[in-house]
Amino acid sequence: MNKKVIITIAVLLALIAVWYFFFRKKEEPVVIETEKPSYGHIFTSVTATGTVQPVDTVAVGTQVSGTLKYIYADFNDKVKKGELLAELDKILLQAEVDRNKGLLANSISQQVYQEAQYKREDQLYKVGAVSKADYDNQLYLYNAAKASSESARASLASAQRNLSFAEIYSPIDGVVLSRSVSVGQTVAASFSTPTLFVLAKDITKMQVQASVDEADIGNVGDSQRVSFTVDAYLEDEFAGRVQEVRLRPAVSANVVTYTTIISASNDNMKLKPGMTATVTIYTKEKDNALLIPAKALMFKPDSALSKKFVVVAIAPAAVEKHKSATPITGGNRDSIRVKSKDHAKAATYIWVLQGDTLLQKKVMIGLNDNTHAEVLSGLSENESVITGMKRETKKEAAAASSGGSPFMPQRRRR
Repeated sequence: MNKKVIITIAVLLALIAVWYFFFRKKEEPVVIETEKPSYGHIFTSVTATGTVQPVDTVAVGTQVSGTLKYIYADFNDKVKKGELLAELDKILLQAEVDRNKGLLANSISQQVYQEAQYKREDQLYKVGAVSKADYDNQLYLYNAAKASSESARASLASAQRNLSFAEIYSPIDGVVLSRSVSVGQTVAASFSTPTLFVLAKDITKMQVQASVDEADIGNVGDSQRVSFTVDAYLEDEFAGRVQEVRLRPAVSANVVTYTTIISASNDNMKLKPGMTATVTIYTKEKDNALLIPAKALMFKPDSALSKKFVVVAIAPAAVEKHKSATPITGGNRDSIRVKSKDHAKAATYIWVLQGDTLLQKKVMIGLNDNTHAEVLSGLSENESVITGMKRETKKEAAAASSGGSPFMPQRRRR
C-alpha cells in the first residue's frame, strides 16, 4: 500500500514538474519607464510666415511731365541726400519761363505807365480840372496794372519752380531698390505722381511683416523674442523682436490674420527685400525651469500590470471654487487652471516610483510645450516620474541582456 502511494506521489510530482518547466506560461516582467526631472529652458511659441522689407523706403517721383533725358542712378546704387538721380528735358519748361518773363516785363511797363497817368489825374482832380469819374477810372486802371504785375510775377515763379523739378534729387541717404523708367520715356504727372525710383534708407536694419492667425494673436506682444529663417539661408537663424501688432485685420478665404512687424538686424547684409521668412515668436519662455516629460501628465497605472507594485492613489482634495479658475482637459485626475500674473498655473496629478510603490502626487504645472512641462511646485528633482508601464517581451529581455535591439535583423547561424 505504501509502495502504491509513493508511486502515485512520484507520478504527480513528475507531471507537475513537466507542466512547470515545459507547459507553464511564464509571466513576463513589468517594465516601468521613469525619468527624473531636470532643469532646462522651456518656451511656448507661435509660428507664422512673412516678408522681409526695409524699415524705411521712399518713392521718388516727379511733379512735372516730360521726357527723361538723363538717368544717373541704377539698381543697388548707393546715393547721398541731394544727389542728382535723373533729369527731364528742359526745353518746354525753359520756354515757359521765358514766356512768363516777357509777360512780367509787359505788366511792369503797364504799371509804370498807369502810375504816371494816375499822378497827373490826381493833381488835376485836386485843382478841379477833371471830374470825379475820370479820376476814379484812372485809379482803377492803375490798381489793375499793379495786380497784373503781381500775377505775372507769380506765374514766373511757378514756371521757374517747374523748371527746377526737371532735376530729380535723392531726398535721403540710401540704396536704390528699383528703377521703373528709362532714358527717353515720357512721364505724365497730370493726375498722380509717377514713381521713378524706390530708395531704402538703411538696409542694415530690416523688418519682417508677418501674418499671425487670429487664434494666436492674443499671445503676441511688443518686444517678444523672435527667430526666423529664409529659404536662401536655411542653416542660418536670424533674431528679431516684435515691434508692433497692427490693428487692421486682413481676411483671405475666411481666415483672419494680423500684420505683426518684427525688427531685425542685417549687419551681414544677407537679408534682402522680398524674402519669405518662416517666423517663430516666443510668447512665453523661462530659463532654469524644473522640467518633466509631458507624457507623464497623461500616465495612468494599468491595474493588470501593477499587481506586483503597491499603488498609493491620493484622493483629489476638494478644490475651492475661484472666480478665475477654469477646468482644463487632459491629465489623469481632476485639474484646474488658475490665472497668474506671469502665466497660467495648472494643478494636476502625476505618478512617481518610490521603491515598489507607485505614488500619486499633486503638482503645479506652468509652461507646457507638449514635449516637456514646467513643474512649479509639488515635486523634487530627485524623484522618479513615471512616464509609461508595459510588459517586457522575451525578445526585448534578450536584447536588453545582450545589449542589442530586438528590432535589428539577427545574424543567421551556421
